Amino acid sequence: MTSRERILSAIRHQEPDRVPIDIGATPSSGISAMAYNRLKARMGFVHHPAFIYDVVQQLAQPDEAFLDHFQIDAIDIGRTFNTQEQDWYATTLNDGSAARYPIWFRPVKQPDGSWIAQNADGQAIALMPSGMNFFDQTCFPYLNGYPTDFKKLPAAMAKVHWSALAHSPWDHSGEADFWKQLRSRAQALRRQSDRALVIVCGCNLFEWGTFLRRIDNFLADLVLDSGHVEKLLDALMEIHLATLAQVCAAVGDVADVIRFGDDLGSDTGPLMSPELYRRYFKPRHRILTDYVKKNSTMHTLLHSCGSIFSLLPDLIEAGFEIINPVQTSSRNMEPEQLKKQFGSELCFWGGGCDTRMVLNRGSVRQVKEHVKKRMEIFHKGGGFVFTPVHNILSDVPAENILAMFQAVQDFYA
Repeated sequence: MTSRERILSAIRHQEPDRVPIDIGATPSSGISAMAYNRLKARMGFVHHPAFIYDVVQQLAQPDEAFLDHFQIDAIDIGRTFNTQEQDWYATTLNDGSAARYPIWFRPVKQPDGSWIAQNADGQAIALMPSGMNFFDQTCFPYLNGYPTDFKKLPAAMAKVHWSALAHSPWDHSGEADFWKQLRSRAQALRRQSDRALVIVCGCNLFEWGTFLRRIDNFLADLVLDSGHVEKLLDALMEIHLATLAQVCAAVGDVADVIRFGDDLGSDTGPLMSPELYRRYFKPRHRILTDYVKKNSTMHTLLHSCGSIFSLLPDLIEAGFEIINPVQTSSRNMEPEQLKKQFGSELCFWGGGCDTRMVLNRGSVRQVKEHVKKRMEIFHKGGGFVFTPVHNILSDVPAENILAMFQAVQDFYA
């Protein structure tokens, strides 16, 4: 099978010739720049500094040598942007290794060693503390209350670091010919590669409430201030549907998967009751997925961290075909239970290796045994794309990453 056929077979619950693999096709299935640099050095590859395409999470964009060596089956359309040397500039990571930032990203180092990121207006919106490897949000536009109307919602969203510091292709979305560029670049990528193409679209609903109000306030609002919540969500839907219309027109017949995002779970359970999910979010998620299915050939992927077992029936009814990152360390998210209960209806894009305790802290032997067990559980009957539980972070030893990939290959030996 080609990589694209392998991915599509898995999504359709047909067992492919081998389990497809993803590293880097989404910003929740990637690899940190520091881990990437160490891995490339450990392997003795001709090494170029990591290109950090997701500056908030400090994620590297895997190069072709990496994709080929590890038999990666899916890639992000965003990689077709920022392809020239002048699109990047040199920086140094906390471990002393070299990297490249997009030319538009200019964080300011503080006397205490921390870094502050600003939006286009020069407002500080994110902070990376000294020694850390992730920019935290510091600006919550609706922290002190909702506006009287949402006419200026786009301006408020532009103050949130997830939007203001967006990864490619969205860092180019303000350009006059962006949608034309997106289509032509995606078409060229499809001609050049047999890998499945992923477009990351976001369209977050719950998360935008938390980005604007801060999570503690917005969770309270779901119970105590339904009027403002409904109005905010309706305003977000107008923006999201307009974006989806453009995405579907530009790449709906080119991309294979569209990735939505909405973190709905904590370690111990959903961040809200199923009843609240059904009230606020399920009908709107259904509108979004229906639009995609009526106006494109793309499959729908939802990224949601945490324990979402009790929400999965509703997420399936809302039209999501694929779930990522499959956080198996959370309550009720045991792989056996997920596969048994939902394996015929959902494709699990993740869950292949625990990144909280095993990949970063286990021995090489433990990593291999762990991955083998996950493969045995998830691979049967398709419905599985191998990738770790969320991103490979900076503390993961290179030998453990190699062991993880070796275990996937050994599964079919």
